[in-house]
This record gives sequence, C-alpha cells and structure tokens, in this order.
Amino acid sequence: MEVKDVSEKKGRYVLWFDEIGIEDVPLVGGKSASLGEMTRRTGVPVPYGFATTAEAYRYYIKANRLDEKISEILKELKDPNDTQTLQRVGARIRSLIASAEMPKDLEEEIIRAYEELARRVGEEDPFVAVRSSATAEDLPDASFAGQQETYLNVHTANEVVEKIKHCYASLFTDRAIFYRIQKGFDHMAVALSAVV
Repeated sequence: MEVKDVSEKKGRYVLWFDEIGIEDVPLVGGKSASLGEMTRRTGVPVPYGFATTAEAYRYYIKANRLDEKISEILKELKDPNDTQTLQRVGARIRSLIASAEMPKDLEEEIIRAYEELARRVGEEDPFVAVRSSATAEDLPDASFAGQQETYLNVHTANEVVEKIKHCYASLFTDRAIFYRIQKGFDHMAVALSAVV
C-alpha cells in the first residue's frame, strides 16, 4: 500500500499498519506508530492490523456529546489523592463512554476493516487483540504506557467494535486520570487510538 503523508491521513478514522509511520504518533499513538514503522521499514514479521485514529476517538466523543459531561464529572475531583472520589469519578466516566453509541459510519468503517483483516489472514472471524494507544498532539514527550486497557481473543466484528469502545473508556482509568492531573495535562487534549 502506498504510504501517505500526515496531511492526507488527517480526518481518516482507520489506518492500516502499512500506512502508518513514526511521524503519525499524534494521530495513532506510540504503539500503533511503532507497529506501522516495523511493518514498513523492517524485515520483522508483523501480523496484519489496523488502528483507529485519534480523529475516530474525537468523533465518537463529539457525536455522543460526551466532552461536556466528562468535564462536569471531572470537576467533582478536587483532590486526586482522594482515592474514593477518584474511583467514583473514573467509574462514572468509563461507564458513560463505554455505553455510548458508536456512530454508524464509524462502526461500518471498523467492521469493513475487520472483514478485510479476515480476508487477508484467510479466516472468517479471526481472533484479534484490541489494544489502546493513547496520544496527545501537543504532548509528544508524554508517556501513557500501561495506563489503558488491552483485550485479547476478541472474536467477530461486533465484539471488535464493543472492545474499541471499552478502549476509549479506558482513557479514563483511575491511574490515567491521576497521571494527567499530576503532569498538568488537559484531559480533553488526550485522545486514543485502538490497535487491532
């Protein structure tokens, strides 16, 4: 597949590993960008895969009008060291995000990508991992490693869509909220790419 420059990738919701490089960290996070880099530039065998972009995450949040709701809930957390409030706030936000509806066009694009992945590997419903790859365009040196969720043995297109929603929700794990507060990062400036 022909590799596009970053500007051509903006606005896309799904990118294949062979379309992604290290320059795409703001769009797909470090994990996705590294897999793309290995796919494109090394002889290392990398399984076929794709990533939803930060644009897809932002679209999901905006389509469900979650940004204001999340900001309101976060206001309840006056002290990040108050673990009970942190846990309550985190659980409410995760539930809100995971239970929201995937916009139909985004859902269809993810399903098409999973079906193409199935075709490429020669299986009807291959088992996949759905992993989180957090990103922040204005925070290139931030490390979000280990703060979001991974789902293994995901099977069927509908389950992939569901686990992507849960990856999106995991951007607000208690430890991720705490980390962003400690570092002074705006919660709404961070986005998430799901790696399949």
